[in-house]
This record gives sequence, C-alpha cells and structure tokens, in this order.
Amino acid sequence: MAETGVAYVFPGQGSQAVGMGRDLFDHSPAARAVFEEADRILDAPISKLCFEGPVEEVLKTVNVQPAVLTVSIACLKAAQETGGLLSPIFAAGHSLGEYTALIATGALSFSDGLKLVRERGRLMQAAGQQNPGGMLALLGAELQAVEEFCVQTGCHVANINCPGQIVISGSLEAIGKARETAKIRNIKAVPLRVSGAFHSPLMEPALPGLQAALASVPLKDPAVPVISNVTAEPIMSASGIREELLSQLNHRVQWQKSVEYMASSGVTTFLEIGPGEVLSGLIKRTSPAARTLSLSDSQTIRAACAALRGEPP
Repeated sequence: MAETGVAYVFPGQGSQAVGMGRDLFDHSPAARAVFEEADRILDAPISKLCFEGPVEEVLKTVNVQPAVLTVSIACLKAAQETGGLLSPIFAAGHSLGEYTALIATGALSFSDGLKLVRERGRLMQAAGQQNPGGMLALLGAELQAVEEFCVQTGCHVANINCPGQIVISGSLEAIGKARETAKIRNIKAVPLRVSGAFHSPLMEPALPGLQAALASVPLKDPAVPVISNVTAEPIMSASGIREELLSQLNHRVQWQKSVEYMASSGVTTFLEIGPGEVLSGLIKRTSPAARTLSLSDSQTIRAACAALRGEPP
C-alpha cells in the first residue's frame, strides 16, 4: 500500500564514484544478487567496474549508465530487504534515472532496462563523437537570462535542475564561447565531465538506434505514476513510456518542475535511491520544506528506514 507523501527519486550520470555499491554487495544478499544478475545480463563484469574502476572506464557513457542503474536498483533492493521502506506515491529519475524509476515501478524489467541503458550509453557516446560537444552548469542565473545566453552562444538548455542551477549543452565551439561569455557576465560556469552535448539537438544521431531498441522491449503500466523528465507530468500508462524515453534524449530535463509537481501533489519526503546525494541537494533548493533521505549504502539505508519509522537517529 502506498504511503502518503513519499516519492522515490533516482540519480543519473554524474552521481557515479569508483567504489559505489561495494558496501551493499558485502552486506546485503538482495543487493549482491542484483550485481550478480547484472554481470550475467551484460556478460561483462559491471560490478567489478563499480567497485574497482578504473575511473577512466567508469566515466565512459557506455559504462557509467548501466553502472549507475545497477547500483541504484541494488540500493532499492537492499532497502526493501530491511522491511522498513515505505511505498511511494510517485517515482522519478533524472535523465538516466528515469529508466531506474520505470524498473522500480514495474513498467520495465531489470534485464531489459539494463540492456537499454547500455545501448543508450553507446548511442550517446557515438553521437558525441559525431557531434563533439559538452555541457556547462550555470549557477545563479535565471532561466530567461540563460535562454538569451543560449541564443547568443549557440547552446541549448539541457537541464533545469533547481533555482539557480541550469545546465546548457552545445558544440565545443559553442561551449567555449559560453564559458567566455559567462566570465564577462560574472556568471559561475562549471564544466561537466561528459562525452557529449546531452539533452540537445546534437544527440539526434542517437534517436534511430534508441527508437529501434525501445520498439522491441515489452512495457507495462507503472504501479505508481512516474514523473516525466520532458513534461514534468505523470506517466501512468505503458503507451507514453516509449515516446518519453525517446524524447528526453534530445530535450531538456525539467527536474525543478518535476520536484515542484510532486511537492504540490502531496509529497513531503523524497527518498534518493542510488549513488551520491546530488538530487537531494537540488530538491532542497527547489522545495526547502521537503524532507530528503539518501539511500546509497548500508549505513544510509538503515538510517533512512529508521527515520521513516520515526525512530531517533
């Protein structure tokens, strides 16, 4: 039964770190089973890559996407294993994390989801080689100013993450121009360690391949609504999932609006399930009254489940 006020949110690329998931593998039989299954599905040692790196291999888009998804599902299973995890009324994921949310809500199988994100990563990496580009986080700027900034530099808004944090994508030339323009305007600009201009028209070479991969995957209606990255509105049926996953590849991620929608629809507690605490920070800046709990290893899972039961820390 769903517990009023809880949402599951799952991180995307950028939350990875060498060593992620190792603690879960060592302490949770349910998480260990996820890693072992992932290795079998991919016929590759994705668990070893998560635990040991090297960092250069982890950062490759084709590797990091299945790695982060695997760790996130391992976190979810480990938390469910404790018996203390409340059910959500919504789920959402940032970019790659949307696939994890679909797995968590039963719309997509773990096996199909894992294969899809590996192919998605491969296609995005190839598109980045065909159309070399990058991404830049602009801090402290309003959306209207960033839209004008993009017109002047040839970039595109890629992620609207929270008030004061908007990520732009563009060609290498456009990103270079954007960095110079940001310096002149005294806007803090932080380059992201990615292999392409994600969530922009420069990803369009990846669309036919992803469309073909999605066409062969069986989908179900999610058990709870999944908030769309593209529209920031609930996806409640299988029919909308393929369109959503294809569209988000070259459209901006509306994360701030997604959080605002969930908060205005009764969510008071956001559980960030997966490596890192990136989403928790974005959520707190968007909805300061919300409670965020990170579930990224055995210690944080125990603490979060105790907090959900109302036990003292």
